[in-house]
Amino acid sequence: MTRKVLVLAHTGRRDAVEAAVTVAERLHSAGLRPVMLARDIASIAAVDSAQLAHIPVAVAEDEVPLEDCEVGMVLGGDGSILRAADLVREADLPLMGVNLGHVGFLAESERTELDASVQWVVEQNYIVERRMALDVQVWQGAQHVGSSWALNEASIEKDSRERMIELVIEIDGAPVSTFGCDGVVMATPTGSTAYAFSAGGPVVWPEVQALVMVPISAHALFARPLVVDPDSIMGVEVLQRDDEEGVLWCDGRRSMQLPAGSRVEVTRSDRPVLLARVNQTPFSQRLVDKFNLPTTGWRGPVDASNRVPQHHSSVGQELDRGEEDA
Repeated sequence: MTRKVLVLAHTGRRDAVEAAVTVAERLHSAGLRPVMLARDIASIAAVDSAQLAHIPVAVAEDEVPLEDCEVGMVLGGDGSILRAADLVREADLPLMGVNLGHVGFLAESERTELDASVQWVVEQNYIVERRMALDVQVWQGAQHVGSSWALNEASIEKDSRERMIELVIEIDGAPVSTFGCDGVVMATPTGSTAYAFSAGGPVVWPEVQALVMVPISAHALFARPLVVDPDSIMGVEVLQRDDEEGVLWCDGRRSMQLPAGSRVEVTRSDRPVLLARVNQTPFSQRLVDKFNLPTTGWRGPVDASNRVPQHHSSVGQELDRGEEDA
């Protein structure tokens, strides 16, 4: 049976369109069948009708169910990967991102590694990493009014620029604080380097099992980011003051209005997002690379075979490395 690979691209960008055609050609040449969304095929044809004419690209869902694809190659930035994760949510399809954007924290490779990325897929040279996702439920009194999910974060924000929104934050059924603010971000470890990071939250390593809650510009003495148990329930209520309304955003893509009195509950989802990974670069190195962090002056640990035990407890009595190596 011919192996099938889903190819998803940000077709609003010329470089992503060209990359999608290149990937489809490489996959076909290797004996795999590229699969694309009907709208992506139409977008590429609108740019140049001849680009895919010689490649037998299958139409996703019409000709090939998403569940029959073994991996999805996403060509674009983190936004493209978030869109792809939403698209394949019910298919449990691992995604391999090729970064054509800026930071690209979720991507596995850069645009210069496009051919290598195709080869990794052809050779099945990748592992599947399970990333925590969020389950989001919205209530109005006793009535359940909506639900959603997020890979990065669920954020509750003020609906009006002119005024703050009054919120109560809660962990595991117990209120923690009430304050006026611009909003609150509730994030996964994956999302800790996205909106939560911009709001002053901590960076959480992806393998750490935890949830993060970060107030945005809160007018309160206690408005620090919170890191809680992954099985906790994070709750936020919109106070009924002056008919204030908020907006719930999930990954900055799916939104829902929150009238005064609304309640949002966020928990760890039973269904993680699957990412196809090849590079086993430590997360600390990814931070340095993506944020261009300065590390000048770092010398690293001395070789353990040459290391001399330290017994001095006073500050300033550390043995000089030059003497140690001698």
